[in-house]
Amino acid sequence: MISAKCLACKDATGAMISHTIQRRAVGSKDVHIKISYSGICHSDIHTGLGEWGPQQYPLCVGHEILGKVVAVGDAVTKVKVGDCAGVGCMVGSCRTCPECKDGDEQFCTGGGMVGTYASKQPEELQPGGVTQGGYSSDIVVDEHFVINVPENMHVAAAAPLLCAGITCYEPFVKNGMKAGDHLGVVGLGGLGHMAVKIGKAMGLIVTVITRDSKKVEMAKAMGATNVVISSDEAAMAAAAKSLHFIYNSIAFDHNVEMYMNLLKNQGTMILVGGVPKGAMPGGSFALIGRGLKLSGSLIGGIKQTQDMMDFCAKNNILCDIELIPAKPDAVDAAWKRTIASDVKFRFVIDTAATM
Repeated sequence: MISAKCLACKDATGAMISHTIQRRAVGSKDVHIKISYSGICHSDIHTGLGEWGPQQYPLCVGHEILGKVVAVGDAVTKVKVGDCAGVGCMVGSCRTCPECKDGDEQFCTGGGMVGTYASKQPEELQPGGVTQGGYSSDIVVDEHFVINVPENMHVAAAAPLLCAGITCYEPFVKNGMKAGDHLGVVGLGGLGHMAVKIGKAMGLIVTVITRDSKKVEMAKAMGATNVVISSDEAAMAAAAKSLHFIYNSIAFDHNVEMYMNLLKNQGTMILVGGVPKGAMPGGSFALIGRGLKLSGSLIGGIKQTQDMMDFCAKNNILCDIELIPAKPDAVDAAWKRTIASDVKFRFVIDTAATM
């Protein structure tokens, strides 16, 4: 086995502690990555705090992982020692069900995808019986779930692409968005700012819908053509029926109908934020009358994630980040600021330099 230093949630308070975990020995199809950077995703926080169900602690989270390959099994062909590589939101699936064969491992029906952290696994695959994530010095992953990362993307600002990037790219491709289409982005946060950048690079005409007038110039600098302040009734009325698609990244209770009014007839709203309740208090009538579509999206498969990484490398797309040291107090503070939406727009842990 391989000992790895990590930061782990001590318990359901989410408080970070310095800890050591064990990774399995490198098997014939395995890749051992020495982690350089690990992004902080809000999913880490929900999981660490037990908001998505009880967890086994200590728990190391993190699924935006970027690093260097230091060892490979004798049957590995995807990467070699010295390559830059990434790991996103999953480290396993059955790979034989129809969904896996179609490249949608995130929807695996042969037992479900294996999350990069907090997923139960046999002891021989994950010492301790639960997957441990990227707030760590090392990770061992089957080569199928490793993403090739171009050398020019071995930078901290590329790490969040492994979650935030694919969560935008996948629904844009699956919904057939094309140059000249009008895309609305609701919420200019960790996901929303990536949607603007990726949408712009795809040739979409991007409109950001936000409550915060301070974000107008910021959104335009990222590539938005228009910005609509959602609390401005006149501006919202003027933007009615102007968008082919809306990417809604808001992850709390809210009424989506006010945003659906901005869609053209037969337009589509894509939900990527978990909305516990209250999304459509008026029922389905908002959809039926104009043939609108409401679609959910969850990350993306491995091939799509590789396509996303290559697309971002070609178009020089990176996340806007704040780099922090791999220290318990620094991550504790970053989690608190993330909860308070006090980050522009993603925290990344400088693992290799500071752990």
